[in-house]
Amino acid sequence: MKNLFLAAICFGLMAPMASAQSNCSKYYPMEEGVSMTYTSFNRKGKEDSTVEYKVIDVQESSSETKATLSMELKAKKGGVFTSNYDLTCRGDKVIIDFETLMNQQMMGQFGGTEVDITGHDIELPNNLSVGQELADAYVNVSGSLGGAFNVDMKVEQVNRKVEKKENVTTPAGSFDCYVVYSDTKTKMMVGTQTFSSRMWLAEDVGIVKQESYNQNGKLMGSMQLTSLSR
Repeated sequence: MKNLFLAAICFGLMAPMASAQSNCSKYYPMEEGVSMTYTSFNRKGKEDSTVEYKVIDVQESSSETKATLSMELKAKKGGVFTSNYDLTCRGDKVIIDFETLMNQQMMGQFGGTEVDITGHDIELPNNLSVGQELADAYVNVSGSLGGAFNVDMKVEQVNRKVEKKENVTTPAGSFDCYVVYSDTKTKMMVGTQTFSSRMWLAEDVGIVKQESYNQNGKLMGSMQLTSLSR
């Protein structure tokens, strides 16, 4: 279950962005009923887990649009995490709320929890261009999960940059994408791990593919959009 907890945070840092029919957002899901399924693979190309997102509520006001998504993460070796989290479209960017991602619905699966969550929510501008640099993001998680284990962790996503445009084909279709590079640093009590990643991001669809690499540039794992329902 501990590995699933960490995976849920990483999925949050790379949370999906799909079906943007709202005037406020080009990439993030702002339409009720949209659902997306992603499949993750290990470095050997074997299926590791799946995660399904559904847009379950959209609220609009004069200054912003907020969508609530449900997330169900299933590990191939067993174990399931479920959670809801919010996306807010305000001005020219969309913001993922990490505190709602790591909410009590998910934490409650560990029993009693005493966890403090802080950070800088990840942001994505509506207008992307090759060479564009994006703002850093991070989340701090500290405390105890159900008495099973203690958590003292910081996950940072830095050096975010739009590298190029590229066409990508997955089981869900063929998409014209921006390729966004970033470095992720995970600091825990046992040490620090750094890896880099690229995500392929399509307008009106969202993330269609993602790859992670170790410090030597070798593939650690990948994720791709396997189904999309509007």
